[in-house]
Amino acid sequence: MIQAKRPVILSPSSTLDEAVRAFKSGGVIAYPTETFYGLCVDPFNMEAVGNLFRLKGRPGKNPVSVIIKDVPMLSAVASDVPPAALDLIKRFWPGPLTIVFKASPSVPPELTGDTGKIGVRVSSNPLAARLSSVLGSPITATSANPTGKKPAVAPEEVLEYFNGRIEVLIDGGALPGKTGSTVVDVTSGRVVVIREGDIPSKDLTGHFK
Repeated sequence: MIQAKRPVILSPSSTLDEAVRAFKSGGVIAYPTETFYGLCVDPFNMEAVGNLFRLKGRPGKNPVSVIIKDVPMLSAVASDVPPAALDLIKRFWPGPLTIVFKASPSVPPELTGDTGKIGVRVSSNPLAARLSSVLGSPITATSANPTGKKPAVAPEEVLEYFNGRIEVLIDGGALPGKTGSTVVDVTSGRVVVIREGDIPSKDLTGHFK
């Protein structure tokens, strides 16, 4: 019996050379965020996005959000940043707030689920931010779990789900888990809560337009 090949496991102090190689070749990288472990592929590489959907068993019409290293990188994925989003960005980024924008024409429709919208956040986890920075690109931020299973909050859980099926695992230790990021949509010019997560909607009071 052929044993599945374990991914390259990187510590917080490791260089990310192996992650860069995996990203450029269309591979999948598991990495820690401020909530759960996420799965990173190049969001502009359709073969890589296809691999990600197959890995998770995720329906093709489900959109995938991204993490960016900083606010200037937002222009790579969002075509418009309405005033309703600016105060949210100032107050809650970096952090577990995913803001849904109108997607840039460069964003593949497979990533938006054909909605023309893209969810974006700046992660407060330094390893997630470092990964996006080193890659010089937005990275997919879907949780590290097969569809319908509990999101992984520890490297051991990532391996239980995906050992032999991902290229790199960045070990950030055990994570808080909790409820995931709060998701708001600003494409109408006002703030609409799509999913309540780590940031309660009551904390957004005063930010609705």
